[in-house]
Amino acid sequence: MRNDAEPRRIRLERGGPLLVEGPVTVTGDDGVAVTSKRFTVAVCTCRRSRTYPWCDTSHRRRTAVPGPSSDTAAAPRGEDDR
Repeated sequence: MRNDAEPRRIRLERGGPLLVEGPVTVTGDDGVAVTSKRFTVAVCTCRRSRTYPWCDTSHRRRTAVPGPSSDTAAAPRGEDDR
């Protein structure tokens, strides 16, 4: 458990969220306060998160994972192909 006399630590992630030692209450610009009791909380800074103000990693670039090309992919074997 964190000692309340110690300063709360916040870690900046380049291109990512703010990592805050919890528990923490965040008040949004609309005045709504939300609380997380986790020991470390990722606070969204890009506003892309579907769970804002908590980060859901929406800031990461999404890239397709290349699969095998059609000429190198093995076709499924049927009973007649044995």
